[in-house]
Amino acid sequence: MQALTHEMIKSVLDARGYAYAVDEDGDVVGNFQGNLIYFFQLGDNREMLQVRAMVQHVFGMDDVVQLYEFCNAWNHDRLWPKAYVHVQDDGTVNVIGEVLADWEKGVTPEQLDQVLICGIATGCQLADAVAGLRQGRPTS
Repeated sequence: MQALTHEMIKSVLDARGYAYAVDEDGDVVGNFQGNLIYFFQLGDNREMLQVRAMVQHVFGMDDVVQLYEFCNAWNHDRLWPKAYVHVQDDGTVNVIGEVLADWEKGVTPEQLDQVLICGIATGCQLADAVAGLRQGRPTS
């Protein structure tokens, strides 16, 4: 077991052949099926990993109630990712998904790989379901 680092995150992504970048804030981010997925380190010792999927579909303020209902149903029926509604300063609305893991005692590369894959796969599943809202079809 070792402390979580950006280098570990990048190493796991490299081992799977995933493309990613490091943004101006130093955060690791990748584009998966058109959705930006960030790999944030949080906590006093940066021991927590948040895999945050920024679903590509953009909505307006008139859609907020429908999106809250969607996220509540999603969170009721699924463990990952936690889904929530985010209203931007410009009035656009997005759905965000997140998977969070706390490795205060350390993490193995295999554990990290499992959480990264879970966050990416379920984030893309969330995005597919949200796409169904845009197209007016059922989202189960």
